Amino acid sequence: MTALPQGSAPGPTADESAEEEVAPEPAEGIAAGDPAVDGADGGGGSEMASAGEPEPQSPGDSETPDANASSEPETAAEDAQPDGETGTADTTAEEPEPAAGSEAADAKAPAVSEAAAELAAQRELRARIEQRKAEKEAPIPAGTKLSGQAADLLAAVRAVESGEKSGAAFFGGPTPAPRRPAPAQQSAPVRPRAPEPAQAPATSAEALASVRAVLTRGGAPEALAAQVAGALGEQAAERLGADPWQLLAVPGVRPEQADGFARALLGAECRPDDERRAAALVGWILEQAAVQGHTALTADDVRGALAARSVPDPDEAVQQAIAEGVVLVFQDGLADEPRPSENAEDAEDDAEETAEPVEVLLGLDRYALAEESLADGLARLLNSPVRDDGSVWPEGGELVRAVAGSGLVAHTGGEAARAESAAVVTAAAAAGLRAAGAAHTADGQRRLAQLTGPLAAFTVAGLLSGEGPGRDADGALALDVLVVQDATQLDVETAAMLVESLPDGCRLVLSGDPGVLGTAGAGLVFHDLLAARVCPVVASRLPDPGPVGELVSGIGIGELNQVEAPGKEVVIVPVRDAGEAVHRCVQLLADSIPRAIGIPPEQTQVITVGHGGSAGTRALNAALKQRLNPGPGRFGGFDPADKVAYAEVPGRTMIGTVVGADAEGLRIDCAGTPVLVPKERVESALRHGWALTAHQAVGMRWPAVVAVLPGDAVQGLNRAWVYTAFGRAERHLSVVHGVDQALPRAVAEILPAPRTTRLAPLLHGLLKTAE
Repeated sequence: MTALPQGSAPGPTADESAEEEVAPEPAEGIAAGDPAVDGADGGGGSEMASAGEPEPQSPGDSETPDANASSEPETAAEDAQPDGETGTADTTAEEPEPAAGSEAADAKAPAVSEAAAELAAQRELRARIEQRKAEKEAPIPAGTKLSGQAADLLAAVRAVESGEKSGAAFFGGPTPAPRRPAPAQQSAPVRPRAPEPAQAPATSAEALASVRAVLTRGGAPEALAAQVAGALGEQAAERLGADPWQLLAVPGVRPEQADGFARALLGAECRPDDERRAAALVGWILEQAAVQGHTALTADDVRGALAARSVPDPDEAVQQAIAEGVVLVFQDGLADEPRPSENAEDAEDDAEETAEPVEVLLGLDRYALAEESLADGLARLLNSPVRDDGSVWPEGGELVRAVAGSGLVAHTGGEAARAESAAVVTAAAAAGLRAAGAAHTADGQRRLAQLTGPLAAFTVAGLLSGEGPGRDADGALALDVLVVQDATQLDVETAAMLVESLPDGCRLVLSGDPGVLGTAGAGLVFHDLLAARVCPVVASRLPDPGPVGELVSGIGIGELNQVEAPGKEVVIVPVRDAGEAVHRCVQLLADSIPRAIGIPPEQTQVITVGHGGSAGTRALNAALKQRLNPGPGRFGGFDPADKVAYAEVPGRTMIGTVVGADAEGLRIDCAGTPVLVPKERVESALRHGWALTAHQAVGMRWPAVVAVLPGDAVQGLNRAWVYTAFGRAERHLSVVHGVDQALPRAVAEILPAPRTTRLAPLLHGLLKTAE
């Protein structure tokens, strides 16, 4: 690594000349540009904390409870934010999954909301899966000695398998909304808006009062009553009284807190080896694994996690959880199968060499059903004849040719490669086929629309909620070709719903950059598809332009290179500590970049490693608000003209500006689209947005980016984080560098934590069976 040469910084203003400046030190290399650094201090401020998904934390923001932590249950309301911060040791529970809305509300609404339609599609997907299970000849011979609730559950499952009852009969939500028929002609797309979260079915006042009574007896806050009722249903009080560890079903409650609640209710009967405790812990461990991106865990990992929670016999606990139906068991052929040999002796030798014990995986049915449905859908697209109707595709590149002949194609590349996948939509439309493209975020949709036209560009959530081409007579999307950009952000549940929505003969192109951070949800769909090698894979050869593109391309292969930046496209700003990092960040955003580069503050985005710590998003947003838009925070901590980040759902963030507030909530403007944040969601889903984490920034780009790397952020750095953060810049990148040699080491050596998934072996099994 070559040290970066440091040039002269833009000259200070008259007011800044009296301020003491720290001379930049030569640092290990990113760019040969000059640091555009000078300015004034950023003061303090305040920012509302939010609840939701966990994020990578700086060492100063650890959420691990100490040995003397209170056992009182509480939700993770301060340090968790639904932005997809996964892949670290932090195990804060994710935001509660929205449940189905009330039928009365649906009846009054002029149109089905995005969230309600998405939930309806998910319910219909699960009903289809249950119908498939009913076709299997023999149920699993287990659970013959069960009694009580477990026996009822087993009887219900077997009733579905035998065809006596429909799987939809066991879901308490409203009847799924009918899919829209295909329109006579394509109309202008609905303007994107943030979907309102669906509310759980209303719980009676008596049921809530009963839950509050049980919580009070156990020393838990009464405020948890609504969450408990939503998680456990109308009989929540009875279930919680009979099994206090059911409290772990509430997002944000940790095992230590559930243990304390159980001790208060059960007294001397509360023991570490209680079967109820073991079963609840197994489910909780797998839910936490899903937050980290796993769709399953090995049985050994589950047993190890149980031992760490003082379960005396982890193996017996796992067997009990399996018998109770808490988890499902999988043996997906992870061990290599012996290849056939020409003679018997060689076959015996090969069998001895290759025979290995098959690894047993445990998973929750929610993710297992989604992953199996996704594998079925992808195999269906691969095996179905593609729909041409005699159309002739225009001449195109390698990707267009691959799509013309296959029902499923994977496409890899950076930002420049987005033009190639967008060209598939244009070519298909020219061939007379019904084609559309979808992206992860509204910003990605905007950039896609610039290449394909606004009538062919949507978000994935928009397609699933009713925007776009409509549905055919069978309820499938009226499409012949669908191109999905940002495919790395597809989790298994979203991907399963999307693939189930495609008709036979439709071509699906999944296009993404394998180098960016993975999805916030469970699964690693795009990477699993690449690893399975079951469909054509086209790798783009288009390099990202400019010094920023050259730098990011090197990071993608593990090299942090020095790049020439004559126009100050890339600069480095060395700092000694986190306080100086905040100071320099405020300087860059408020003064240096606008003056030296010509990019205003509203077009510059700060990206840092985590929300906590002395230079996390909270500290940076407080300082930036004080400098750029000081105010008292009269709207729940926010003022008009504040830049905000709205987590519409976990893993999908919208950036906007506060316009005002009224009785309904806070009104923000997201790139010209008005969005209402309900007042009950302001505290949990809204943050100031001058500074984001890299996970929040995935799928978006800005003219200028300031990447802040304070010394206490070393543990959160890896190649994917650096690649994602630096790659959000279009024209200018400033790196506030305080991690010394940890940055090149992270780029060269540290990869994201692997995820345990089942999609690749499922695809292999399905396609092998078809052959």
